Amino acid sequence: MKKLSVLILMVLTVLFISAGCSNTAAGKKSKAEYVLRLGHLQTETHPYHKGALKFKELVEKKSNGRIQIDIFPSSQLGNGRDQIEGAQIGSIHFHIGSVAPVTNFAPQFNVLNLPYLFESREQAFRVLDGEIGQQISANLPNRGLMNLGYMENGWRHMTNNVRTFKTAKDAAGLKIRVQESPPYISFVKALGSTPVPVPFGELYTALEQHVVDGQENPLAQIYLNKFHEVQKYLTLTYHNYDAAVFIMSKTTFDTLPKDLQKVITESSKEAIQYERKVALEDEKTLLDNLRKSDIEIEEHPDLDSFREAVKPVYKEFQDSIGKDLLEKIEKLKQP
Repeated sequence: MKKLSVLILMVLTVLFISAGCSNTAAGKKSKAEYVLRLGHLQTETHPYHKGALKFKELVEKKSNGRIQIDIFPSSQLGNGRDQIEGAQIGSIHFHIGSVAPVTNFAPQFNVLNLPYLFESREQAFRVLDGEIGQQISANLPNRGLMNLGYMENGWRHMTNNVRTFKTAKDAAGLKIRVQESPPYISFVKALGSTPVPVPFGELYTALEQHVVDGQENPLAQIYLNKFHEVQKYLTLTYHNYDAAVFIMSKTTFDTLPKDLQKVITESSKEAIQYERKVALEDEKTLLDNLRKSDIEIEEHPDLDSFREAVKPVYKEFQDSIGKDLLEKIEKLKQP
């Protein structure tokens, strides 16, 4: 039965790819042998999209046009979970996005959602690009998925419409939108606020209509999605380095010839490094842009008070995540 299910998935994948070879996203005839779809939730000015464009450029060049990558930004292929489920059956071939939806398929990714896990980008890269990053992704192939590596969504910060946060106590008593992720929900609860899961595509309206008081996201999401137009206060809490998974359908990967598999893996590594560089450069520009907007920014809150407030989150998840894994990450704080 298991072999039959795998065979059906592979046949479906080939059908999806073959259908794509006749018509691209723009409805034009394609000469490529494989037309593959890449989806993400962000705008065309977001680092995700810039990384996707670089990946498209590299793959199409290295494959001599045998592979065509069609990119669908701004949640055109559904929310994060929808796109990952699409990757499982091969109807969507790539997805770039936050870690939170992936935890529904591989719970070990929850470790990356813990607040204040990383002290620096450098520590994050040592973890993500090494043995630990591979360990976290190890079970994805069993769910029909592959993690090609980790792009960057940037440091997450908090915005709201009630008051500025100088210490963790100032965050208490608010309704804060969070991703559907247990560590994020526990993070907001630890601050004394109420977590409210809202799909990302509905977040601007939820903020505008005061369904929630605030939210937490990297600067790219805050500025490019114009959250600063419906929020009064921004606090640079740096509470999470948001690694972005670069998911591929394993079923799709397995249908490709070996030489094209190599094109995918090599191109993904190059695109990841490019996207990280772009994300870092954009973050500086975005902060400058936000300084010029009407939102009030607290750039130097008492981060120690936030770290102290969220300690219960680690106690809550240390058994399910594993103390050994947390200790390994702790050791990588210094090179």
